[in-house]
Amino acid sequence: MTAPPVDLEELRSIHLVGAGGAGMNAIGLVLAEMGHTVSGSDLRAGPGMTRLAAHGGRVSIGHDAANIGSADIVAHSSAVPHDNAELVEARRRGIPVLSRAELLAGICRRKQTLAVGGTHGKTTTSSMLALCLVAAGERPSFLVGGDVNEIGSGAVWDTAGEWFVVEADESDGTHLQLVADAVLVTNIEPDHLDHYGNFEELAAAFERFAGSASGPRIVCADDRRAAAMAARIGGCATYGRSAGADYRIVDAYSSRTGAGFELVAGTTSIGRCDMPLPGLHNVTNAAGALAAALELGAAASPMVEALGRFAGVARRFERRGERDGVSFIDDYAHLPTEVAAAIAAARSGGWERIVAVFQPHRYSRTAALWQDFADSFAEADQVVLTDIYAAGEVPRPGVSTELVLGALLDTHPYASVAYLPGRTELRTYLRSHLRSGDLCLTLGAGDLTTLPDELLHVP
Repeated sequence: MTAPPVDLEELRSIHLVGAGGAGMNAIGLVLAEMGHTVSGSDLRAGPGMTRLAAHGGRVSIGHDAANIGSADIVAHSSAVPHDNAELVEARRRGIPVLSRAELLAGICRRKQTLAVGGTHGKTTTSSMLALCLVAAGERPSFLVGGDVNEIGSGAVWDTAGEWFVVEADESDGTHLQLVADAVLVTNIEPDHLDHYGNFEELAAAFERFAGSASGPRIVCADDRRAAAMAARIGGCATYGRSAGADYRIVDAYSSRTGAGFELVAGTTSIGRCDMPLPGLHNVTNAAGALAAALELGAAASPMVEALGRFAGVARRFERRGERDGVSFIDDYAHLPTEVAAAIAAARSGGWERIVAVFQPHRYSRTAALWQDFADSFAEADQVVLTDIYAAGEVPRPGVSTELVLGALLDTHPYASVAYLPGRTELRTYLRSHLRSGDLCLTLGAGDLTTLPDELLHVP
């Protein structure tokens, strides 16, 4: 049985273990803005710890029992081991020790919560939704998994607003603990099977997530699994290109500099939206955000106008610069459908060649999904693969990037592919191979994100 969410109405002293990570760091910022006394520790310094300190948090680099001070609550990210010195000390002193999900559920209790879930598209969609509600004068609070470029953060707490927009992480079942009043589901695809055991359990979890909402349920009609779920649970508003969607995308386009569409509800046009963000997948994300906000009763016109200024989210088709006529864009895409969508967005940009550089993420994910990458790179002119980013996992025998390479070449035997495991040889290859007119598109959730800077700024 799930424990009831912690009561955060009374101001507390809260210590976060692993406070530099994106998820815990955003929670720390929200807690500070709520008025709680926040402290945090992590193994190393970084932008997240600097940001928490700027919000008044007491930060410690390294883990030590003394770091928890006089905390009323200690919370930790899923990456923190059970025998961490601070967690051990908290349990010894009888201080409640909460998971990230349990702490986030407590925050959700303070407002009406709209949780955005799905295998991918969550961060961009929840960011768009938050900004739509801001533009409509709804004064939402929000917590998303990336930095929204307009404000440089993914966490805001506004005491005056009614709604809290939260990105609902399914990787460890967090989405099931949030007790959301409204939900938005972008899609349902295989991922995190190491946690769920099989895809059927993952799909069932999404169905419980969507079905438990007491308020609006907004689901993408273009994803067959999500659409089937919506039909089973009933009472859902749908969006997408599908003819039967309640909110339909029409006249969509994507170019190098942006994308646009018209949103139609029944026979009524909600408005024409042209965004400075490329990719037809972002058209779908924007339609979902508009549909959800409209279901909450927000006014359409200011939201459409706001999306026309949407500058994106860090690491989502992020332009990193140009050197010697070569453009560099970095994207967080690490799942098969995400990779294909990012390359499709690049294809609409008119570059002479797309050189897609991909770093598989986690041994568990590669073991489960390597075959699904077979067609993901079909629209790239050149594919460059590098070694798996472990993300803390122990290597698995027989699991390597060669699985992805084999799947790709089995399906597309004439594809131009290079496999360069090490960073030094990867840089050397790209420096000699890239030419004016190319787009170098780095793809992955690991440390490949630093490669564009290395190629742009290092002689």
